[in-house]
Amino acid sequence: MQAAWDAVLITGASSGLGRALAEACARPGVVLHLSGRDAARLEGAAAACRAKGAQVCPAVLDVTDAAAMAGWIGGAGRLDLVVANAGISAGTGGATEPAAQARAIFETNVTGVLNTALPAIEAMAAQAPGRDGVRGRVAVIASLAAFVAAPGAPAYCATKAAVQRWAEALDATERQRGIRLHAVCPGYVRTPMTALNAFPMPFLMDAEEAARRTLAGIARGRVRIAYPWPTYAMARLVGGLPPALTAWIFGRMPAKGRAAGETVGS
Repeated sequence: MQAAWDAVLITGASSGLGRALAEACARPGVVLHLSGRDAARLEGAAAACRAKGAQVCPAVLDVTDAAAMAGWIGGAGRLDLVVANAGISAGTGGATEPAAQARAIFETNVTGVLNTALPAIEAMAAQAPGRDGVRGRVAVIASLAAFVAAPGAPAYCATKAAVQRWAEALDATERQRGIRLHAVCPGYVRTPMTALNAFPMPFLMDAEEAARRTLAGIARGRVRIAYPWPTYAMARLVGGLPPALTAWIFGRMPAKGRAAGETVGS
């Protein structure tokens, strides 16, 4: 099940899950507003969507720029679906996480999500309901890492937990105004971000499959869209363990490298 939204805005759309989402939404009659930091890669994604018949409006933007994001979203016109997808990831390499790295991850993964979602919600509140009776939908790309305090990626886990909780809590009140929030929690998706991982990634899936599951969950109106279920169950189980035991388990796994990821879907 997948709804046919007429106007979609996606951040971090130049590669990975963001690009897969854009291509999955592309069809004749749809308007896609796509953003990314790399102009060449963003144009590649836009060209692929245009080839499917979509009208594409690309914008080279950094989600940490609040004023630029508000201007872009406010000038986009009607928006049926906004996906706050842009995010970065980096591990500790088995050492203390550098302060600059932690700040950068929080700035993109939390502040960047707010810079996307808040202007979108404001714009949607002023527009008429669509064919489904909903004024608009905002999907926040979190991660199954939101349920696990992994010592090798403290800032990443914390930021994904923050936006997941925020979206789920906000949906309860915003739906009274005809706006829906969705917290998308994927497992391991084959993207430039996960290419940095030197450890086994169970149930690793292609970005196209992740996009299909994401959009199907949004169309069904699910507040939390977590997949695949075996990884989700594993994350909930590990997340419920005592912190000392969690640290012991992760201490025996290969550490995630320190190299900062690009602004891509996670």
